[in-house]
Amino acid sequence: MRSSDKPKPKNATRRTTTAGRRAANAAAPGLVDALQALEDARRDGVLELPDGEKINVSNLHKIFWPKQKLTKGDLFRYYVRAAPLLLPALADRPLVMKRFPNGVAAPPFYQHRAPQVPPGVRTEVVSVVEQRPQIIGGTLKTLLYTTQLAAISQDPWFSRVQHPEFADYAAFDLDPSQGVPFARVLDVARWIRDELDALGAVGVPKTSGSDGLHIYIPLPPGTPYDAGLLFCQIVATVVVQKHPTVATVERSVNARGRRVYVDCLQNILGKTLATAYSARASDYAGVSAPLTWKEVHAGVDREAFTIRTMKARVKKVGDLWAGLRKSKGVDLHSVAKLGQTPTGKKPR
Repeated sequence: MRSSDKPKPKNATRRTTTAGRRAANAAAPGLVDALQALEDARRDGVLELPDGEKINVSNLHKIFWPKQKLTKGDLFRYYVRAAPLLLPALADRPLVMKRFPNGVAAPPFYQHRAPQVPPGVRTEVVSVVEQRPQIIGGTLKTLLYTTQLAAISQDPWFSRVQHPEFADYAAFDLDPSQGVPFARVLDVARWIRDELDALGAVGVPKTSGSDGLHIYIPLPPGTPYDAGLLFCQIVATVVVQKHPTVATVERSVNARGRRVYVDCLQNILGKTLATAYSARASDYAGVSAPLTWKEVHAGVDREAFTIRTMKARVKKVGDLWAGLRKSKGVDLHSVAKLGQTPTGKKPR
């Protein structure tokens, strides 16, 4: 751990995040223009950030999404605009990079261990899974550095580096089998919400940015990953028992059939999901977009949320993900009710 990267006091995290959001807001127009100019000229260059930091950028004209004809430069510009919303979701969290140096049509590779990073990019030695230095999210320079490394999505841990063994939230990852329409994913999301409502628990939904949907559950401070995992597994099992022809917890892809897999196994220490407002390596250049439950019930088109459309989306609905950070953690003991009191729903 570099001395400049020592963990901050808890009250410093909020101040730093707020300052980072303000700086990113102020910087967006100038940085977007600078990135566009470099791409148009097919030149590499150096971006000067609002806090005086600088970062090298290159190959901005490289095509990352062939079907959409979107470039690495488009990804940079999206993240510059999205940074005020994205940085709070990444702050103090170890990141796992899934890198696509040749775009989404070519094989990616995962990188957990931090490379030699430039000054101003925070790293910490994280020892709870295996001892290794990892990049820690939360600053504009770090966001743009990982983008320069062709990490299309932003994939943070569920916990912060100060207490990596304790998860801030748990999540359901709804993954449809091939050929299953997104409408069935929305059905499963509604049924999960029914069970959460019966427990008095909050669930915050977002598209995955690819084929599925995520539902995040805020946890009380000091909750180990295993507790969040167990909570989700119990809820998922109840949903599957009530709707066995539509939902499954079967891990084997071949055994799932044409159903929606309710994956709870991302709630394991060191696992990740693409965070809210993250771009994704889907062929339509999707973004993991926070939703309202009204939208989930009415139905949405997952492909409506892309790096091209999210600016207008956020202007219209605001930061829907802020609710997760402000929500009270779920009462983990409440899940015992599911074994005692039916919600009145009959299996389908």
